Amino acid sequence: MSVILDLNSDLGEGFGVWQLGDDMALLSIVTSANVACGFHGGDPTIMRRVCAEAISRDVSIGAHVGYRDLAGFGRRAMDIEPDRLADDVLYQLAALDGIARSEGGRVRYVKPHGALYNRTVIDQVQAGAVVAAVSAYDPSLPVLGLPGSQLLRQADEVGLKTVREAFADRGYQSDGSLAKRGSPGALITDPATVAKRCVKMATTGQVTAVDGGAVAVRARSLCVHGDTPGAVELARQVRTALQDAGVQLGTFS
Repeated sequence: MSVILDLNSDLGEGFGVWQLGDDMALLSIVTSANVACGFHGGDPTIMRRVCAEAISRDVSIGAHVGYRDLAGFGRRAMDIEPDRLADDVLYQLAALDGIARSEGGRVRYVKPHGALYNRTVIDQVQAGAVVAAVSAYDPSLPVLGLPGSQLLRQADEVGLKTVREAFADRGYQSDGSLAKRGSPGALITDPATVAKRCVKMATTGQVTAVDGGAVAVRARSLCVHGDTPGAVELARQVRTALQDAGVQLGTFS
């Protein structure tokens, strides 16, 4: 049986005149777009432009929800009361879905961003807040997250569809968590190296951790960060390498 894998990227993360990454180029490569909803990045104009392009290219739109942290790009850990966090996630999800619907599409899944993503791997309370928001808005929406995370466990418990994700350009710890940004091996930017490890993940379900050990990473979706240096070429080589290895590319949603 052939392997089917989704290729996703975090897009729309600029703000006003400040641009981050090449959204339009990446939308010609990926099958799913995690679109920033205005809290860690993005604004209404960017959101609409990315949604319109994604819809024209039949790329699935996901709500990339994060902490209210434009200055820190959503990568600073925050302690937020669960009710308020659920409200913030609901606000972002509804805003992006409204814009997507105005362009003839809709949000197809939800994925936390940055510090919120990492927090919901281990924090039951914050993971529960995200799950509560998705359930309140649309319980048919899948949740994209790290295998074994509190987020996916709690989403599964309440009947939400869960989708396991692996990372093309991020280093892994031996326990399956992501290496902390700024630490040795946390970010991998060489396209050939990333493409090779992606083929390994897709065909064997394993990746080499930063300490040299093997980590199980069976996933349905593979992420290439839009703000990684050289992201477009990296994503292009990943797509080509996967297809050459017989992996079919297709969205999970």
